[in-house]
Amino acid sequence: MADDCFAHPRLAAIYDPLDPDRSDLDPYLQMAEEFEAQRVLDIGCGTGVFALLLAGCGIEVVGVDPAQASIDVARTKPGSERVRWLCGDATCLPTLQVDLATMTANVAQAITDPHAWQNTLRGAYEALRPGGHLVFETRDPARRAWEEWTREKSYRVAEIPGVGSVESWVQLIELSEPLVTFRWTYRFAADGQVLTSDSTLRFRERDEVERDLDAHGYVVDGVRDAHDRPGKEFVFLARRPRSTTG
Repeated sequence: MADDCFAHPRLAAIYDPLDPDRSDLDPYLQMAEEFEAQRVLDIGCGTGVFALLLAGCGIEVVGVDPAQASIDVARTKPGSERVRWLCGDATCLPTLQVDLATMTANVAQAITDPHAWQNTLRGAYEALRPGGHLVFETRDPARRAWEEWTREKSYRVAEIPGVGSVESWVQLIELSEPLVTFRWTYRFAADGQVLTSDSTLRFRERDEVERDLDAHGYVVDGVRDAHDRPGKEFVFLARRPRSTTG
């Protein structure tokens, strides 16, 4: 199930205005160009920001996400007709042969259940053509990112057209490594409504991810840094081999 920040219609509608800087997606666009991808599967596409950037480059895109409210937001955006939108996850995809599959931002870490994670890697592998790539990021547990998730450091007020003033902040709820649970709170000035969204992320070690990828037949071509959080994340580049010998 998707977290309320993606699944609740009122929260899905303000997700983009609350996080307008998506320069974190630039390296993924560059990798799509690097791999000469013509067909891309965007797993956990959310409100469709990355999928639409790809489509704007003339790439054929399938965006899949378990949150119907986020898919609904994506469908309202200019150019949305160029993307094939699916409500679901990587375990229930139609037959595909994509050049690149992606899980941007927190998508990989939000898949906390071990079986769901294994099934996601399997589903992505099956969607890739031989030689196709899977790219995703995950935070380095050693950097303990959750120590920054406090109201004092995250509180902000945003003026959103058609919505009004919205206050938001995050607080750590539970730390039980490798699982970290936090809560976003949103207060709408227009009517005083307060909504919350609880999320849990799984912080996987680099060697754990590499073992999982290997177990599903991937070749790990490299692990890069994340330009928006240098030294704090692993960006995995995995490939479905063209043959059983790689």
